[in-house]
Parts: sequence; structure tokens; C-alpha cells
Amino acid sequence: MFCWQCKSVPEKPLYNGGIFKDQAPLTQHRFSTSSDGSYTPALILQNLAQNTMYCFSIWVKIQGADSTLVTASLMANNNSTYDCVGTVLAKSGCWSFLKGGFILDSPSSVSILYFQGTTDKSINVAIASASVQPFTEQQWRTNQQYIINTERKRAVTIHVSDSHGDRLQGASITIEQISKDFPFGSAIARTILGNLPYQNWFVERFNAAVFENELKWYATEPEQGKVNYTIPDQMLEFVLANQIVARGHNIFWEDPKYNPAWVRDLTGPDLKSAVNFRIQSLMSKYKEEFIHWDVSNEMLHFDFYEERLGPDATLHFYKTAHEADPLASLFLNEFNVVETCTDVSTTVDTYIDKIRELERGGSSMNGIGLESHFSKPNPPLMRAILDKLATLKLPIWLTEVDISNKFDKETQAIYLEQVLREGFSHPAVDGIMLWTAIHPNGGCYQMCLTDYNLQNLPAGDTVDKLLREWETGVGNGRTDDHGSYSFFGFLGEYKIMVQYGNRTTNSTLSLSQSDETKHFNIQL
Repeated sequence: MFCWQCKSVPEKPLYNGGIFKDQAPLTQHRFSTSSDGSYTPALILQNLAQNTMYCFSIWVKIQGADSTLVTASLMANNNSTYDCVGTVLAKSGCWSFLKGGFILDSPSSVSILYFQGTTDKSINVAIASASVQPFTEQQWRTNQQYIINTERKRAVTIHVSDSHGDRLQGASITIEQISKDFPFGSAIARTILGNLPYQNWFVERFNAAVFENELKWYATEPEQGKVNYTIPDQMLEFVLANQIVARGHNIFWEDPKYNPAWVRDLTGPDLKSAVNFRIQSLMSKYKEEFIHWDVSNEMLHFDFYEERLGPDATLHFYKTAHEADPLASLFLNEFNVVETCTDVSTTVDTYIDKIRELERGGSSMNGIGLESHFSKPNPPLMRAILDKLATLKLPIWLTEVDISNKFDKETQAIYLEQVLREGFSHPAVDGIMLWTAIHPNGGCYQMCLTDYNLQNLPAGDTVDKLLREWETGVGNGRTDDHGSYSFFGFLGEYKIMVQYGNRTTNSTLSLSQSDETKHFNIQL
């Protein structure tokens, strides 16, 4: 149960308080150095372990402002500080729920978890119903696997009988998963065109794609009026020929430097005419070809169009895009929502508020796009943020997953596995896209899966390992004395071959999500 609304009284602590279950938490008031005399409440945590997942939650109430962002930070006894391990946009006069998490780089005998408002006013923060729950790495992985088993897989029982309905014992059964239900893919670039080894490598692994740059406005119309869709047409032909779904990225980009130079020079009616032409041209050209569209990319960080066309510009983009392609899901795509909570432009509450603002304006908002350009991941914080976003009941996609190249390739692979496991095991995540397109001169944006000769790098080994782990593969067995054979399979499409004596039959089975066992009858 997650309680994100502002409440008149705080609810009971999660996990019965966790480490505070049998004792009240030690608290102290840490006075700030500001001259206004504001204070921040803090929890004193003792004997925190290294490499342990700590999930915490607390109810906060503020005085001194109508609302403020309350940030949770952690100070360990070795003077290491974790600037943000959770946030909540708190409102005056009621209790708000803050949920976060952290992992320590080294053990700490005494640590201070403190909560502070981020406005210039004198903000007092009260806390209640604190909970800190530790999990070992094994406990965390066990929980992930439990969710995968319940959300990404389903029990199946195949019943084999003869033409009279009599069950057949000892029939040989071969099952093979031929497609996966969960979209797992990567960005591609024009480098995939005409490159058969790269195409084969991609198709063997992925069932979803996104064009890294080729649909962006600066790529399709570098000069006003000279629209060229030749490259994205060829890329779309490749993905459709291989039954790969594709995301549309993007219609507009709010960052000024990624708009065509000629667009940056336009104002008023001329800019409005240009954006209307762009959206109509793109959406009519590719109607019903892309499952998603990132409509106004990174609009929480930048406001190129709203600054020039007014505060309703983005709302107009979403409405027009929906009218042009009603079947496509429209996403709000942003960075630093799930990667960290230190970016005040894109805290989870800021993201949620923007979604709700667009919905109130009448836009068709269908999806949550989390770019997921990670530095060092914080899985407990990532889970807390995904939990909160899940309350919107919208599909969540990790849209541009990679790990910063400030780390060596082996470390990138370790961190990538943490992110992918956390994403795949969260029930609200509906798809994962890697940002690993190979560039013309080799290399990738931040992280590559292979070298230019398609030989796996450590991150590629990680992806291949997880792809094998997250598929049913080929299974063989025989029916029992009830003429039945059962297995537990990942969601998707299956080919089933049954042999009994000199008789053979082939069938296909579609496995969709359900808590119930799927019963499938085959008659020989």
C-alpha cells in the first residue's frame, strides 16, 4: 500500500517501522547555518552495513510555506554525505509521504538521516511514522525474482488426448518460446542500414527499437521546407520486416540547441506555422507505424517552445499529435527522474504534477518515459520512485538506458545489470530500451554493448545473460498419468509439438498475464 496523497494524520509506518519496530527512533534537530533559525529534523541510525539495501519512509509536515520540496539526505560517520536519498513535494497543513532508499559504500556506526525544505523561507519540517528496513543483496534479489515469477511468467498445463477424449500418458512434448511479450530493445542509428551482420545481431536479441536521432526535427528538415524522410523510412522498413515494434523519438525537443538553426530564428506566427507543419508532416507520414511518440522531449528541463509560443504550447502539441495518430501512446520523456533525486527540475513529484497538468488541460497522456541515463544506480531509490509513478496507472518505459562512460566497461556492466533487474522486476514497467546505437565512427552515446566488429563488451555479456535468463527457451517432457504436462513460462508466443506413437501435431500457444494457470488442450 502506498499513500501518496496529503493526509490529515500520518499513517502507520511501513514494515512496522523496520529497525524501529521495537524501539522509538532516535531523533534530533539539526539547526541549519541559515540566519532565519530554521531547523531540520533528523533520525539517528546506528550500525548501518555496507552493500545493504535500505528502504526508508516517513511522513512529513511543513510550516512556513504553502509548499516546498523536502529532501532527505544522509550523513555517515566517515564524513561521506549522500545529498539526496528521497524527496517529496510537501504541502502546508497536512502530512505528505516521503519514500526513498540508499546503499552505503562503507559501514557506518552512526549515521544521520535528515529532512530539509529547499525554499528560501523559514521552513519547519515535522516528521512521523518513520521506517527504515534493511535488505541483504540476496533478499533483494529473491524479491525481484518473486515479482518476475508472478508478473512476467505464467503457469501452463497442456492436456493431451486422443480423438475419443481419452487422456494420453507418455506423449512427448516439445515447447519453444518463439516471441516475448515484454518489449526489450535498443536504439539504432543509420549505421544499421545495409549492415547485415549488425541487423542479424540486433534481430537475434531485441523485439523493440527506437531511432536515436533520425526522426528528430534537425535530421528530417535541416533547412526550412526541405523535408527528407529517406533514412527513417529505410530504418522503419528494417524493423517492420523483422516484426520489431518501434518508438517514435521525438516530435519536438525543448532544448534549444537540438532544434534546427532556422527554427531558433523564428518567432510568433512564423514559429507557430513551422511547428504545425512539423507535427502534421511527421504524424501523417508515419500514422500507426510507431507505438509511441515522445511529444515534447525533456520539457521539465527546457522550455524553448512555451517561452516563445505561450504556456499552452505543449498542450497543443499533445492534442494535435493525438488527433493525428489516435492509436499511438504519447509519452512525457525526461532524464533524472528515476536516476537520481538531486535534480530539482525533475523530482518524481514534479514529473507527476506535469502529467496531471497536461491531463487537466485535456491532453491525451498515455505513458511515462524515463530516460534512465544512470551514473551509479541506487536501486532502493529507483524502486521508491517507480512505486510512486505507478500510482498514476500509466505504462512506464525505461526509454534510454545506459551507464555513464566515466566508469570502466566492467563497472558499466555491473551497474547496468542492477538497473535492468530493477526495471524488469517492477510490475509497473512495461518496456525497456537501451541507448546503445552504434555510431558511424564506432562508439555509442555513453555505453556500447559490442565493439564495431560486433564482439561483445562486458555490457553486451550482461544483456545476453539476462535475455537468456528472461526467456523460457526450449523445453521437453512427457505427459503424466493424467495426460498432462505443466511448465512455468515467460509471457509470449509458443510453438508446441506433441508426439505419440506415429502421430505428431504442432500447435501455437499465446501466454498472456494472469494469476490463473493456462489450460491448453491438444488432441491427436
